[in-house]
Amino acid sequence: MLTPYLPFPPSSGGQTRSYNLIKNLSKKHEITLFSLIKDDEEKKHIKELERYCSKIKVFKRSKTPWTLRNVFLTGFGPYPFLVIRNLVSEEKTAVGEELAKEKYDLIHAETFYVMPHIPKTDIPILMVEQTIEYSVYKHFVEDQAPFWLRPLLWIDVLKLKFWETKIWKKADKVVAMSESDRKAMVDLVPGLKIEIVPNGIDVEFFSKGRSDTSGSPKVLYVGNFKWLQNVEAVKILLDKVWPEIKSKIGNVSLWIVGMNIPDDIKGQAGPDIKITEAIPDIRDAYLNSSVLVTPIKGPGGTRLKILEAMASALPVVTTSVGAEGLEVTSGKQVLISDHIDKLAGLAIGVIEDPNLAKRLGENARKFVIERYRWQLSADHLDKIYKEAVKGG
Repeated sequence: MLTPYLPFPPSSGGQTRSYNLIKNLSKKHEITLFSLIKDDEEKKHIKELERYCSKIKVFKRSKTPWTLRNVFLTGFGPYPFLVIRNLVSEEKTAVGEELAKEKYDLIHAETFYVMPHIPKTDIPILMVEQTIEYSVYKHFVEDQAPFWLRPLLWIDVLKLKFWETKIWKKADKVVAMSESDRKAMVDLVPGLKIEIVPNGIDVEFFSKGRSDTSGSPKVLYVGNFKWLQNVEAVKILLDKVWPEIKSKIGNVSLWIVGMNIPDDIKGQAGPDIKITEAIPDIRDAYLNSSVLVTPIKGPGGTRLKILEAMASALPVVTTSVGAEGLEVTSGKQVLISDHIDKLAGLAIGVIEDPNLAKRLGENARKFVIERYRWQLSADHLDKIYKEAVKGG
């Protein structure tokens, strides 16, 4: 298995997914893990992964993506920036040596942009696409990038589309997160056969009882802010949704929790806005809040924060993009609106109606238990592994 990050600690959606799948797949499979790291400090987490992997090798990429090397190779080479940023020659050499030395039944590539590390081989390759990266960066260039930078960025977006779709066709098996992702991928590559293995949730971990939130209500947002979608969503929350909620409920507060929070967002912290970059136990955020509000507009992402909130019986207010692929029903498990001005009203309704909040939370937890346990995802992936090895 190749991943573009060490799958522990589970600090991001991708890490959480990879860690839990490895943990469950190791019951039936012998796993060799090749991962990228940005700092030698990360090596202390290898011990946890050795519980489930027979062999682990890590390779260093630059701490920051914006190195002269990465920019130069992107500007004057065929690969897009995302591939260059995650392409390490030492790993490419090591993968070739490993495949020549040992017998493997299958190669699992987590994300398309680790695929350039794999040499030409007869071993079946399964590639998991956690996010359609082309769609994510296209949305960024169209909606968020500075106008003067857009012509240059469009070149990279087109390169990204070319390589992402080319690599999909190269893999023996392609896996997406949801039916909506599958449809989007087939639109880009008609006839592409895609399996769906959704994210899961550690239901037992999030089964801790909810705190009494009958006091001062709290609106929550959780995310890893290295992802463009989270930065965009929180800015919408702060600029358009939160002021409306605050104007109607005087004692309400906003809690933003996550990693890599930009300075301009941190600067908005105040008496009613708490910003936390490091929280020992993420359950405390879900269990001590009144409602999760995620005004997500940008495509992509793993949606794990929504599943975690649902497993914690925390009511969720989001957009159709935010709930995309989860197959939830607005009004039953979550509340959904694509009108930004209506999101505040939905959140206010949850805060002011304890019965509505309880019903949404209980329905959401039951829904997650039935559909989104990690063992179910691992079992489905195991079936796809067997089909790939048999040539099915």
